[in-house]
Order: sequence, then structure tokens, then C-alpha cells
Amino acid sequence: MAGLHGEYRHKLDAKGRLSLPAAFRKALSGDSVIVTLSPTNDYLCVFEDGAFDSWVDSLFEKDGGYSASNRQHLKARKVLNSRANDIVIDGSGRIGLSSALRSGAGLDKDVVLIGDDDHFEIWDAQAWDDFCDDVDLTALFVG
Repeated sequence: MAGLHGEYRHKLDAKGRLSLPAAFRKALSGDSVIVTLSPTNDYLCVFEDGAFDSWVDSLFEKDGGYSASNRQHLKARKVLNSRANDIVIDGSGRIGLSSALRSGAGLDKDVVLIGDDDHFEIWDAQAWDDFCDDVDLTALFVG
């Protein structure tokens, strides 16, 4: 799953199910995803299996890579893996988000799915709007 871009506003149904945008479904190679809380607990990250493993490994790069003999690495990896949920995409192109995932990321009903290259994220709509309001894109173009 690479080259994911865009912003899609959706609603969670009463059972916590979320319809995936057609563009995201087309990018998936299988019928399941791994959903986990972001390290900052303010949105969900959605990966295919290999991309999740690569993401976890990348979190340890600043320390020279994961080392099972490093107690902090061992603890962090266990927590990251325990927070990951394998979720099957149903025949209608939806994923079901557990109440733990929804509450952990502060998701209620209105959500935004955003593509971020090799994964996508699920944000509470108001949290995403606040995040975007705090970004000054003009700074990228002004010397």
C-alpha cells in the first residue's frame, strides 16, 4: 500500500464500522489491515502487515535499530504490538473499530481518513481540523 494521498470525511456507524474510500481499498493488496493507536494517542494508523512491521522498526532507528537486549526497546515493542489490531475488511469495504480503539483515539462519529504514503490515518474530524489550522504551509514557500 503505497502512494496513499487525500482526505476523506466519513461517519462511523452505530457499530463502529467505517467505510474505506475506494482509492484506499484499491491500494490494499489483501482483505485485512492492522490498526493501531498512534504513539501520541490522537489518531489511528492503518497499515498492511509488512508496512506495520517496517513502521515499528523505524521507531527504533534513532537508537541504531531494535535490540532485544535493550530493556526499553523490548518494553516499547511489546506495547506497540499489543496495541495493534488485525481487522478484516468486510464485503462492503468497511472495517470495524473496537470501542477501545475509538476511545483511545478520541473518535466519536465524524472522522477524517487521510493518506500518508504507505499507510492511512483515521482522525476525529474536529481534531484533524484543529491540527490543520495549526499548520502554516506558506512557510514552505517563503524564503
